[in-house]
Amino acid sequence: MTALEKSLAELQSLTSPVLHARWIDLTGSAVPRVSPKILRLALAWELQAQAADGASRKTSQAIDRLALASGPSAPSAPVRLTREWRGRVHVVTVDERKVIRWDGREWGSLSEVARAITGTRWSGPAFFGLKKKVAA
Repeated sequence: MTALEKSLAELQSLTSPVLHARWIDLTGSAVPRVSPKILRLALAWELQAQAADGASRKTSQAIDRLALASGPSAPSAPVRLTREWRGRVHVVTVDERKVIRWDGREWGSLSEVARAITGTRWSGPAFFGLKKKVAA
């Protein structure tokens, strides 16, 4: 068993406080507000990305933000946005023509999707983490 395989297997037995500490050590960022199950998946992603010398979660999110923000004349690849809400992971895709898909249908905006998920009015870009938080 490789060191990576051992690290991945170990994640299953870690408690929430240990998972949080591991996240901070590994990423140097604040712990996301997600369930321990989702945090384990995110940690597994980070561990594998580091082992493969690949893109970290932060880099992948930055690439997704740039792709979504690119103008209509710029070619772009499909973008996947994910958000956990009340224990369920929601995945939205935005294709190269800027068509937004979630839950088996097309939507007019990310805000419509966020509203359908939460039942309240949300800014779609804010809900999916595409807007930077401004200090008050």
